[in-house]
Amino acid sequence: MTYEVVVGVEVHAQLRTQSKMFCGCTTTFGSSPNSQTCPVCLGLPGSLPVMNRAAVEMAVRAGLALNCTIGVNNRFARKNYFYPDLPKGYQISQYESPICENGWFEIAVGDNKKRVRIRRAHLEEDAGKNIHETGTSGSLVDLNRAGTPLLEIVTEPDMSSTDEVIAYLKGLRDILMYLEVCDGNMEEGSFRCEPNLSLRPVGQKAFGTKVELKNINSFKVVKDAMEYEIKRQTKVLSEGGKIRQETRSWNIDRGETAVMRSKEEAHDYRYFPDPDLVPLKLDKEWVEGFTSSLPELPAARARRFVGDYGLPEYDAGILTSSKGIAEYFEACVKLFNQPKTVSNWVMGELTRELNDSGTDVSASPVPPERLVELLKMVDQGAISLKVAREIFPQVYSSGKTPVQIVQEKGLTQVSDEGALEAIITEVLAKSPAQVAQFKEGKQQVLGFLVGQVMKASGGKANPGKVNELLKRKLAG
Repeated sequence: MTYEVVVGVEVHAQLRTQSKMFCGCTTTFGSSPNSQTCPVCLGLPGSLPVMNRAAVEMAVRAGLALNCTIGVNNRFARKNYFYPDLPKGYQISQYESPICENGWFEIAVGDNKKRVRIRRAHLEEDAGKNIHETGTSGSLVDLNRAGTPLLEIVTEPDMSSTDEVIAYLKGLRDILMYLEVCDGNMEEGSFRCEPNLSLRPVGQKAFGTKVELKNINSFKVVKDAMEYEIKRQTKVLSEGGKIRQETRSWNIDRGETAVMRSKEEAHDYRYFPDPDLVPLKLDKEWVEGFTSSLPELPAARARRFVGDYGLPEYDAGILTSSKGIAEYFEACVKLFNQPKTVSNWVMGELTRELNDSGTDVSASPVPPERLVELLKMVDQGAISLKVAREIFPQVYSSGKTPVQIVQEKGLTQVSDEGALEAIITEVLAKSPAQVAQFKEGKQQVLGFLVGQVMKASGGKANPGKVNELLKRKLAG
């Protein structure tokens, strides 16, 4: 029997507030364990939560960007469960009245586009973090993260392949980063995803039993874990077995999923309204005011890059996936109106150096003005494209301008016709056989002759000029 995959995704996005959801503790990542806690996030008796307004604003902006309906009447609930990193014994979340509902977001895989429905996005507080050190019998608990504001974004089961899930996650992450409501750092846990995956026979309408995948901190792991789980479930079903509804973690060392626990249902958490938090009522005009302040989002920006700059859709998609890269590109085009050339360099040489050095484009040692200086030197014939590519790593690492490096290394391209004609005359005198072949109609010999001139000039000759002068000389 042939099976099809059905996937919905839950994403927990940490909001970029300076303080936690219900207390004034800082949310800075990487501080010493348990140094960012107080009676509220430690769940001490008598402590009372106070809602973080900035987190609410960020949730509203994200919901609007995802085409959601914003709930004006909000109520927070207690989600009850016991775990060592949850000192209160419950998590403050939203259950019956999420702040965002019924949205959608379009993804593209190859030439195919699909609308993924957003069921809900609700506010909640994060739990702490359990640390399991190798070689020890116990675990450690760091509560610095406890209470950090989260926006949990839940899709409908609208995806049917790993590629669609990756496209959704990347697109969602880009939107949240454009809005500056989440930094999208998967390694630090500020953007965490949990695919809910099931299989069903092709043609069957009823859903199969779903399995939730946890412990995922990169797009590669999402793909690896899903592919393993699809194979595992296919094998179980093909052998007549049944899939259990459970939560499974990804073991990166063994390359397989493992059971964590049976999957809880909503009633298992015994949700009830939090008595310490009054209902939150949002003013409709206040909500609508955020619509005009939303930035140009990745999809709209990509369409504009195609329309305004004539870029291929591929280039536009790559450039606009990062707000910083998109702004860098546009800054370059304002100074050098050759969009495709700029696109090639930003996606190629610049991105390579940024990735190799682990540098964000906002901290690039090559500002737009310096890259444009290099591109103009090529455009004006001062240096060849080959030389420009060779010296770019030095421009990036040294802090020197392209002009300084070219002058220091004596790499200025030779375009003077008198100097080039002398080299060409010498090359033709040494290549009588090739000259004869060219005159017999073998045009491909011209490439050999150009190469010889370039070699004789130490690579400094202007290739365009060399082609032009060679043809003129050979025709005479």
